[in-house]
Amino acid sequence: MAGSHLQVTKTFRAPVSLGRGPLVLLTAAAVLGMFAVMTDVWIWRVGLVSAALTMILLVLLQRGSFALRARRAEREEARLIQLLRQDATPCFTTDAYGQIGHQNAAAEQRFGVSDGGTLVAALKDHFAAPSAVLYRLQSRANSQGAAREDVATQRGHTRLSVHKITPQRYLWRLEDFADRTSAGRGVESLSLPMLTANRAGVVLFSNDAMRRLLGGRPKRLDRIFNTQVLRSGEEIEVTSAQGPIRAILAEVDGHGERREIYLLPVSAGHHDTSMLADFEHVPVALLKFDPKGHLLQANKVARELMHLDGTPEQFHEMFDGLGRPVADWLCDIASEQRPSGAEVLCARKLGDEVFIQVTLRRMVELGRPGVLAVLQDATALKTLEAQFVQSQKMQAIGQLAGGVAHDFNNLLTAISGHCDLLLLRYKSDDPQYSDLIQIHQNANRAAALVGQLLAFSRKQTLKPERIELSDVLSDLTHLLNRLVGERVTLQLSHASDLGPIRADKRQLEQVIMNLVVNARDAMPSGGTISIETEALELREELRRDRAVVPAGEYAIIRVRDTGFGIPPERMTKIFEPFFTTKRVGEGTGLGLSTAYGIVKQSGGYIFVDSEEGEGSVFQLYFPIYHGAPLEEPVAVAKTNVVRQGDGVVLLVEDEAPVRAFASRALRMRGFTVLEADCAEQALELLDDPKLDIDIFVTDVVMPGMDGPTWVRKALQTRPDVRVIFVSGYAEESLSEGQARIPNSTFLAKPFSLSDLTETVHAQFN
Repeated sequence: MAGSHLQVTKTFRAPVSLGRGPLVLLTAAAVLGMFAVMTDVWIWRVGLVSAALTMILLVLLQRGSFALRARRAEREEARLIQLLRQDATPCFTTDAYGQIGHQNAAAEQRFGVSDGGTLVAALKDHFAAPSAVLYRLQSRANSQGAAREDVATQRGHTRLSVHKITPQRYLWRLEDFADRTSAGRGVESLSLPMLTANRAGVVLFSNDAMRRLLGGRPKRLDRIFNTQVLRSGEEIEVTSAQGPIRAILAEVDGHGERREIYLLPVSAGHHDTSMLADFEHVPVALLKFDPKGHLLQANKVARELMHLDGTPEQFHEMFDGLGRPVADWLCDIASEQRPSGAEVLCARKLGDEVFIQVTLRRMVELGRPGVLAVLQDATALKTLEAQFVQSQKMQAIGQLAGGVAHDFNNLLTAISGHCDLLLLRYKSDDPQYSDLIQIHQNANRAAALVGQLLAFSRKQTLKPERIELSDVLSDLTHLLNRLVGERVTLQLSHASDLGPIRADKRQLEQVIMNLVVNARDAMPSGGTISIETEALELREELRRDRAVVPAGEYAIIRVRDTGFGIPPERMTKIFEPFFTTKRVGEGTGLGLSTAYGIVKQSGGYIFVDSEEGEGSVFQLYFPIYHGAPLEEPVAVAKTNVVRQGDGVVLLVEDEAPVRAFASRALRMRGFTVLEADCAEQALELLDDPKLDIDIFVTDVVMPGMDGPTWVRKALQTRPDVRVIFVSGYAEESLSEGQARIPNSTFLAKPFSLSDLTETVHAQFN
């Protein structure tokens, strides 16, 4: 028998092929030999003969190398055949095309003699689709060196493995393990249902108890269990012959990649949901839910926190505010589709302003999966977050408003300035004079609107002074009575011991007028507006409405009305710019935002209390000023003493329309004007030592180098030159840098022709 096996191996070994290389070398050697015979030159003949002999020698060496390798492969395969001859497992060797070269005694006994046949033909009656299985395994062996797969056969299940032994030869082994599981045939008499499956979910073996339970031999795990993920120790639902039943799954690892699964019966007391003592008295709020979101248990702290009265509740009925169904979140945790995590949710039962931080973790208790929820009151945290978001929003709106106002100030400077130039050409009785006056007045109105934007963003130029509130309110009484009309009664009440405050009087009057106008509009049928002042000393800091008022002495102004009040949902928006409940044309929505910005920029605080149908109360807190009286600004006498050619002005402005207007205005007043559109160009002009400059008029914010920076460089060589800074932003944005620049002043945009020329004249004087 051994001889016949060896003979089969030799018969089906692939012939050794040398390829086309040796044939080419032999042909070339023959051609060189012919040329050697034909030539009469002795040296050429010797060279050609040597080359031909060298090629023949290479061919002989190559053939010898192939022969040695073939004999070595033959000896290795012979040794492998000798080892596999007495193997109890059927073994085959095949070539790359599946032709059998050798089969051992076990393979011959089980599958018969297959001389010259293929492995597909030998296995076609033993399992389904052998060609596809063999092709798949051989492809994997080509790339990985070996492969294996468990297949179902007529005798049970077989592990088919292949090893690549040479580039053209493969070793196949068929290991039958249906009767040799880790449990053996003893599991057939086991009362517990048991099965063996591979990692792909194919059932390889099931005992008699499992077959009786399922009503037949199972084929795949997904036809037995209703869940795709099987977890050992958990209760699952099984599709039995009598319908769905529940059991506890126990899984152990089998040999290789096999899974051994046992089903354990559920005890009668398994569903007892009595609360354990340690769970009840844990000093943390804990809730237990089933995977569908039904509340199973709640400990004492959780019942007190969530006001639970024992009625059945579901997860989605208790919490809201996740942005998607909260029940889906719980199901994802239960099915392990998402890791455990925490979310801050609104407690529906406790109101819209109560927030709970909910941390979910998957748990298994007595074999049943569920979700444990850990609760923590997060109302204070959510309130702080809302305050921070509101602060960020107001800051962003303020930055936007300030930027828009700056750009508008440049446009308004050009519009009003060129309008001033045109007005100089016409007399008051000219028909076009009134049109220009309308343009000028509307430009001023636009400038006032921009000023309100700057007030909200706290970037307007304030002129603070020491003022007495009682005097300011008394002076405003006549104007306020005209504002409120005949249907509204205005009442003023002053505190006797009210201290002074530090603020811009004109802007403070604007705040009070805005509040009074809003109060009047809230009472279309008439009512009463009360303005009260009070001296208050805070011994501890006051926390209210996203603000912290430090301890100290304050002067309080209250503006109270009896109007229809402010709805709660609008309370957080009333200080936002352009927010208004009035119809189009009745208001810009900047009144309260302007008041907010002025009060904040003055170091004060503004609060509002309101109830629908009961009216509103606005309270302004200003710290008492204990410093020395502020110096009043010295009025500069207006003069026109500068003559033509007596003054040279270097005008630096990146906005061309503003630069054109300012240049013409100064030339009309007798100044010599040099223009530059950026700081770098201005410094280039100043490189000429023969150039005499009397005044720098420069914008503050420009592309590249800003105004204060280039002025400092220029003053190093020209220390006596005076400076006028112009900007659409507030003077506070420049004050720190301006304080270090001598002989400098500030002119806010938009400025008129007279504003510009008078400021320049004042610097000359």
